Amino acid sequence: MQLKRMPKKKRLPAGRVALILFLCQMISALEVPLDPKLLEDLVQPPTITQQSPKDYIIDPRENIVIQCEAKGKPPPSFSWTRNGTHFDIDKDPLVTMKPGSGTLTINIMSEGKAETYEGVYQCTARNERGAAISNNIVVRPSRSPLWTKEKLEPITLRNGQSLVLPCRPPLGLPPPIIFWMDNSFQRLPQSERVSQGLNGDLYFSNVLPEDTREDYICYARFNHTQTIQQKQPISVKVISAKPNRERPPTFLTPEGNTSNKEELRGNVLSLECIAEGLPTPVIYWIKEDGTLPTNRTFYRNFKKTLQIIQVSEADSGNYQCIAKNALGAIHHTISVTVKAAPYWILAPQNLVLSPGEDGTLICRANGNPKPRISWLSNGVPIEIAPDDPSRKIDGDTIIFSNVQERSSAVYQCNASNEYGYLLANAFVNVLAEPPRILTSANTLYQVIANRPALLDCAFFGSPLPTVEWFKGAKGSALRDDIYVLHENGTLEIPVAQKDSTGTYTCVARNKLGMAKNEVHLEIKDPTRIIKQPEYAVVQRGSTVSFECKVKHDHTLTLTITWLKDNGELPSDGRFTVDKDHLEVADVRDSDGGAYTCVANTTLDMVSASAVLSVVAPTPTPAPIYDVPNPPFDLELTDQLDKSVQLSWTPGDDNNSPITEFIIEYEDAMHEAGLWHHQTEVSGMQTTAQLKLSPYVNYSFRVMAVNSLGRSLPSEPSEQYLTKAAEPDTNPTAVEGLGSEPDNLVITWKPLNGFESNGPGLQYKVSWRQKDGDDEWASVVVANVSKYIVSGTPTFVPYLIKVQALNDVGFAPEPAVVMGHSGEDLPMVAPGNVRVNVVNSTLAEVHWDPVPLKSIRGHLQGYRIYYWKAQEGSLKRNRRHIEKKILTFQDSKTHGMLPGLEPFSHYALNVRVVNGKGEGPASPDRVFNTPEGVPSAPSSLKIVNPTLDSLTLEWDPPSRPNGILTEYTLKYQPINSTHELGPLVDLKIPANKTRWTLKNLNFSTRYKFYFYAQTAAGSGSQITEEAVTTVDEGKLAMASRQVDIATQGWFIGLMCAVALLILILLIVCFIRRNKGGKYPVKEKEDAHADPEIQPMKEDDGTFGEYSDAEDHKPLKKGSRTPSDRTVKKEDSDDSLVDYGEGVNGQFNEDGSFIGQYSGKKEKEPAEGNESSEAPSPVNAMNSFV
Repeated sequence: MQLKRMPKKKRLPAGRVALILFLCQMISALEVPLDPKLLEDLVQPPTITQQSPKDYIIDPRENIVIQCEAKGKPPPSFSWTRNGTHFDIDKDPLVTMKPGSGTLTINIMSEGKAETYEGVYQCTARNERGAAISNNIVVRPSRSPLWTKEKLEPITLRNGQSLVLPCRPPLGLPPPIIFWMDNSFQRLPQSERVSQGLNGDLYFSNVLPEDTREDYICYARFNHTQTIQQKQPISVKVISAKPNRERPPTFLTPEGNTSNKEELRGNVLSLECIAEGLPTPVIYWIKEDGTLPTNRTFYRNFKKTLQIIQVSEADSGNYQCIAKNALGAIHHTISVTVKAAPYWILAPQNLVLSPGEDGTLICRANGNPKPRISWLSNGVPIEIAPDDPSRKIDGDTIIFSNVQERSSAVYQCNASNEYGYLLANAFVNVLAEPPRILTSANTLYQVIANRPALLDCAFFGSPLPTVEWFKGAKGSALRDDIYVLHENGTLEIPVAQKDSTGTYTCVARNKLGMAKNEVHLEIKDPTRIIKQPEYAVVQRGSTVSFECKVKHDHTLTLTITWLKDNGELPSDGRFTVDKDHLEVADVRDSDGGAYTCVANTTLDMVSASAVLSVVAPTPTPAPIYDVPNPPFDLELTDQLDKSVQLSWTPGDDNNSPITEFIIEYEDAMHEAGLWHHQTEVSGMQTTAQLKLSPYVNYSFRVMAVNSLGRSLPSEPSEQYLTKAAEPDTNPTAVEGLGSEPDNLVITWKPLNGFESNGPGLQYKVSWRQKDGDDEWASVVVANVSKYIVSGTPTFVPYLIKVQALNDVGFAPEPAVVMGHSGEDLPMVAPGNVRVNVVNSTLAEVHWDPVPLKSIRGHLQGYRIYYWKAQEGSLKRNRRHIEKKILTFQDSKTHGMLPGLEPFSHYALNVRVVNGKGEGPASPDRVFNTPEGVPSAPSSLKIVNPTLDSLTLEWDPPSRPNGILTEYTLKYQPINSTHELGPLVDLKIPANKTRWTLKNLNFSTRYKFYFYAQTAAGSGSQITEEAVTTVDEGKLAMASRQVDIATQGWFIGLMCAVALLILILLIVCFIRRNKGGKYPVKEKEDAHADPEIQPMKEDDGTFGEYSDAEDHKPLKKGSRTPSDRTVKKEDSDDSLVDYGEGVNGQFNEDGSFIGQYSGKKEKEPAEGNESSEAPSPVNAMNSFV
């Protein structure tokens, strides 16, 4: 153990320094050896060997196991405290303790709840020598609550704006992992523009039209319970208008110019900056007063997050993130402070002393802020522990003087600050033990001469024995000038000689006795190679011999091994080993290398090597395997108009047979320098008959192929120009379309030079009206791809053909295609336009088709223009009316107009559409939509609460959709257990915006449901809650009344009532088992939901949707399923439809892979709030 040098200003007295040095030496010497026989006899205080973590989060679906293992002599007994008081496990049938251990098992699988056993546990292991204690083990069940129910409005914003989609996951234990996916369980793509923040929100630096979607879903994965919860989908619509003007960056998070961040030593420091701007900003990081640590710094989330691992106090300082784009830059400074939970500088160590000796326990820890050091003795604060005159407390040190056996105890050092604590057990074991020597008697040591010899003498005793060594029966103690005496009792002879042979005696003494042990030392001669193998050069096929003569100690067994290139000899009969010779017959090239002779005894090893070189008079080079050499000597014969014969000579195949030849050609006239594939032939052929096209200046080349690849091309053959001929084909893709009402544009895909077959390529273009008797009109044009025929009638079908020709002649007769001359705007408007109003938001329009001839083009459909207009101002304000357009394809003569506003005056007209545009509009038709249900009132406020009254103020609906007839107010009280009282229904005139409710109960919470009505029915409701004020006089009087719960007559009455209820429950249970019906349906009919709106008979549509979970009045005693899931046999709706109740499993990246297997969790019936016991998390940061 190494002592740290003290500062000069805190010099200790010389006597105390000597005492510390002595005790440190003694502590290391008196560690109890792990010798089984010794441990059977020695008493030892308890030592905690295994325990559960300080923060112990359990799975509420499994049994709770709290570990506590300890050792000691005699074996320790175990006890537990829970929340600071004794935990009597015998009184709880669900709790058992493992035999011979302190480990607790709480059986909650059969019955019981994990929340019942939440708390702070501490284990104590005790025997007659003291008591050791565990850490405070904070047991908390993991939690994965559902999201709070909320109604998310669709988000609409313009192209280029910034956006933040909040996640706000439920507070689980441990915190969930957040990720965003769509309805198909696919991860949403992220980039420098779109990314997820550390808080789980999804940030858009600027939005694009492709960001429009209705299924932005935030998922929370609780790994501890293997469950996943999802937030309601968020709908985002980006208007595809001209994007906003470019703008410099601003920070979405964090806010302001500066912020502070605190992190604990050893943790990961995560700093985040996310900026918005157009174009998308780029993030940079710097440290203002230093540089970022190179090996501990990482960038995440497209450099928006800076992470420093294993953070220390030196990492404190100001960090600056800079967001920059083309229009500017901004920065944010984060002031980082690194605090530290306590950490050990010197933890206390077990101390073994003998009676009357002195010693110290030292406990040193550091942290930020500086931790407070406190001591306990056998689990009790040392200030109130039994007094021990042998100990003295000096801050972080306990000094022991003149200890006695009663001084044995287990001491606990606790170092704590606001961020955590450390706890260490260290025992003081006062033993009076005579010396014992643990090394086996008469052990024989054999050592090679001139090497060190180490003779062991492991010992134990208390007080610490002194050890001496003697040689021979009457020898004197061995001194340090020749020998080295180690603190663990080992005797070292640095250079052993022959005269070192003999018997050595180890003697250990203390005031309680003496022990000795004899060992024997023999010195052996070293092994030597007196004849080494020599370097040899031999010819292939001859014999070579290596010699290796060895001299060794005759009392040791010698083994000689031969190696080749440091490996075993080949298993070949040509190699022969005979005593000290190695012979190799019929030497081959592979036999060359280094041969090593290795001589081994049980004590030493020596070796020697020689190199064998194998030579030959005329060595044969190794074969070369490669791709073939290129063919050569290409020749053209049998030259005809449309064929030629090509022959060649193959190149060397380079030891791999040629499998085929590839022939390519070049057209030097039309595409010089480009080689095209012609054909391939077998590797056995050297000639090929090639088919040719007219009017091409051919050159050929050949490549050879084998199993290793393709050769380089051969040199090109001589050129061969084939004769010209008429074209073989005509142009393709012939079309006839008009660009103006009086023309016909004929287009085609021209032939390429290779297809022209000769010089002077031209095209003959012919056309005539399909339905007329005219002859074909023709024109010959140059090598172009378009011809325009002018003066044609409007939209008339034409027959068209295009034929190729050159100086030799015409191509075959071309195919005839049909086209049309140009279109013009339609001349006639649709007639007999009729409007049928289906309901308040939907109308059906009918019209008569226009004559086909009046369309003057390809009919594309009919287009309806409709707009909302004020009566009497249809023509006056037409320029300023916003019109909507619906197009119906092809020859359809009716269509539906959806999304109309109720109780409104509309006008419309219809136009026919062709490829040129729209025809004239039909006369305007006007119609009115009937009344609809109104929207919810714009606001609802409760003002002026008194003891028995509340005043309601509201604003009318923003969309009345008709003439308001009245308002309906429903309200009901809510008691302290969140149960709902009777529902009161009240009608209020439509001209009111304020109403006072009187004769209410004082200090009572009420829930209000408020909606407006028109002749069409009830609109959407708005809800609010309020509380009447408290009557302080009655409250004071009630506090002075006698508590009747303590009166005897009241207790007797309650017992009788309880007995009567029990009898009624038994009777109901028996009736139900016999097939009685539970009157659920009758109760539901008796308490019909006031918000259920039937289908309207007048227009066949449903009432406006309202969320029954959020807004309908709650029935007293109503229940919801405990797991809030929908079974498949009850509903076919999927997770995508509802966005909750997920039973799915996900990979590490979060993508869905199938049905999720996990136990369902219980959930409170009221909303999504869970009533949880207060967590004892504070106990994790302070032990005492």
